[in-house]
Amino acid sequence: MRQRSFVWHPYTQMSEWDSFPEIVRGDGFWLVDSNGNRYLDGVASMWCNVWGHSKKELVSAISTQSKKIVHSSLFNLTNDQAETLAERLVSVSPGMSRVFYSDNGSTAMEIAFKAAIQYWQNIGQKDKTTFMTLQNGYHGDTFGTMSVGFVPAFFAKFRKNLYKTVQIPFENSYRVRGDYDDYLSQTLENIERQLSKNNNIAAFVMESGAQIAGGVNIYQKNFQSKIGRMCKKHGVLFILDEIATGFGRLGSLVEYVAQGSRPDIVAFGKMLTAGYLPMAATLVTKKIYDSFLSDYYNMKHLYHGHTFTGNTLACAVANRNLEMYKKTGIISKANKTTRHLGSRLGEVAALDGVGDIRHKGMLVAIELVSDKAKKTPMSFTKSANKTVFDEARRHGLYLRTLGNIVMLVPPLAISEKEADFLMDGTIKTIRNVVRRAR
Repeated sequence: MRQRSFVWHPYTQMSEWDSFPEIVRGDGFWLVDSNGNRYLDGVASMWCNVWGHSKKELVSAISTQSKKIVHSSLFNLTNDQAETLAERLVSVSPGMSRVFYSDNGSTAMEIAFKAAIQYWQNIGQKDKTTFMTLQNGYHGDTFGTMSVGFVPAFFAKFRKNLYKTVQIPFENSYRVRGDYDDYLSQTLENIERQLSKNNNIAAFVMESGAQIAGGVNIYQKNFQSKIGRMCKKHGVLFILDEIATGFGRLGSLVEYVAQGSRPDIVAFGKMLTAGYLPMAATLVTKKIYDSFLSDYYNMKHLYHGHTFTGNTLACAVANRNLEMYKKTGIISKANKTTRHLGSRLGEVAALDGVGDIRHKGMLVAIELVSDKAKKTPMSFTKSANKTVFDEARRHGLYLRTLGNIVMLVPPLAISEKEADFLMDGTIKTIRNVVRRAR
């Protein structure tokens, strides 16, 4: 254990922690701390790990590239790894034409927002400056992404600092009163109504396939595609966020293809590099890209850039990662493991304190409640995160919650045997934390 020092940990009430397990190495799907304790990585190191830790092919890709050049700017230059990766991304992303690289999901979405606003300026429609989005969508922690993806539990303290957006009320199926199909129909009608009366909407922005960090809201069939068609009808850009949902998390390489929708702009991240190096990418259609082409002094070029845009190490490991996706058929294998996980969820649903389970692909959300009839979120003496984390460690798991929701987001390549270990440990963890909470 490492005693609390100078590191300030993300989304963590530091007063709850005297020390943290110090991870010294990875072994497949396991994390190993300085005391030799092993933890199955049940959240894929914050939803990004694909193959497990220390995968030799990926380590080799980084090592090989590091012997050539570690970083070369894309300002006035290019490199073969960035070029190859862009070609690969466009080839698997129907309708996309160009790739802009960045460092993380928040910046990838900021690029999407700036590209959308500047697109309308470039074609002479400067009044289109507002974004429409679904409440409880999450797109990052920068001020722009907080404004568009406002999650009250995360960002309420910054509300007065955020710019105005059109927020469509939207809850997950567990929190909706009445018939959920009716609720979705009313939501779509509301979107149509807002698009009809607001002429200044630049783009509709939503996570692709499911909202995750905002409470795990998995879309029903055709919900996303219907929104996409509304955007086209009303001349509004359609921006999709696949940072957390793309590259197999929900069962498809490119989730918008599975959803039957075509965005104007899409952002990828997290599993793009298999979780080995920070990187994200924003892709746009030819229509969007062409609007930025002009004489330099017309100032239509994209006003955005990052020091590490197109970093050669990150691009190299992303290239190897995508090669492995194709070679191994990883998504098909992951979908088989997904079905195995699903077969165990009945055991979890039967536990005291489990109000709801939402599951798609390699994503499971288990909502803990103190009263199943009233759906009252379960509370603990310390935060749910600290409580569940400490108990999960006793069962050899690394877990983290979203409020009172226990998240299972394992690496895609996890074996059925290790998936069973994850489920067994999760059941023990929930049983014990619920017992102590009562």
